[in-house]
Amino acid sequence: MISKKIILVALMSAVLAVSATSGQAADKKTKVGFVYVGPIGDFGWSHQHNVGRLAINNAFGDKIKTTYVESVPEGADAVRVITKLARSGHKLIFTTSFGYMNPTLKVAKRFPKVKFEHATGFKRSKNLATYSARFYEGRHVVGLIAGKMTKSNVIGYVASFPIPEVIRGINATFLAARSVNPKVRIKIIWVSTWFDPGKEADAAKALIAQGADIIMQHTDSPAPLQQAQKSKVWAVGQASNMVAFGPKAQLTSIMDDWNAYYIQRTKALLEGTWKSQNVWGGFKSGMVKMAPYNKAIPANVVAMAEKAKEGIFNGTVHPFAGPIKDQKGKIRVPAGQNADDGMLATMNFYVEGIDAKIPK
Repeated sequence: MISKKIILVALMSAVLAVSATSGQAADKKTKVGFVYVGPIGDFGWSHQHNVGRLAINNAFGDKIKTTYVESVPEGADAVRVITKLARSGHKLIFTTSFGYMNPTLKVAKRFPKVKFEHATGFKRSKNLATYSARFYEGRHVVGLIAGKMTKSNVIGYVASFPIPEVIRGINATFLAARSVNPKVRIKIIWVSTWFDPGKEADAAKALIAQGADIIMQHTDSPAPLQQAQKSKVWAVGQASNMVAFGPKAQLTSIMDDWNAYYIQRTKALLEGTWKSQNVWGGFKSGMVKMAPYNKAIPANVVAMAEKAKEGIFNGTVHPFAGPIKDQKGKIRVPAGQNADDGMLATMNFYVEGIDAKIPK
């Protein structure tokens, strides 16, 4: 007869074996981390990056484990969060806001075996890549629509921070609107935040009070769109399709689609082919898309917008085609030329016709 002691030892050995196997299986999962500047419930920028994270989960299943940290301030807090992810075994870390550039570079130098990807920045290293979307292509399309749809000839723009990406979007919108409506003016309110529904709504309300009948935004909550709906003016959604928050107000939305890029880069990590690079995708790559147009937009305006979109896609249209002058009358892009990526990536001036100053 087998003693109870022998049976107990056998059972314990079996449990330990199963536990060890489970632990080994968990260790085999490659960890991929994300850092977001806003909450994933912003229904804009951070929401869309999180959709991309979920796409990775769906694509690779048990091979990976993704984690995220939301609402991380740009600065010292970002360094601490990124460092914690690197120390806790993450092999690939995506940091998804311009203000994370220097913090990401700093941490990347300390963890050379970890791969890092920074969205919208320009500083790279052997283990740090950069990526962004050509949002200005979408701004060109909505600028054309706004130029045709405005009755007051005033476009209101809720802006976050005076970085090249945001300035570039303002210029692209204005140039396009002016090309179809020379009377258009643009009013800009800087809110110094990416996500603050209260500030964003107040800015939209103030712009409407100043005569704007179309509200643009480069902030991440649907608050400006909601204010536009309340005030019965038009608006354009940001980063995702925000139509649910203002079905009557939204003309369209400039949507970011990170899914394919995140899947591609995770695949490269798993296969050992990941290399530092710079990617800047637009309509052609699928990183930038337009939400369905409001049915109130006339058919000829929709046709104009689609023609411009197709032109950008095939290279016959460029949102920054010369001649382009700045506010002081200096030629920045000569006739017959297009702004190159260097100028676009570092844009720090308003184009001629914008009556405003860029905050310092």
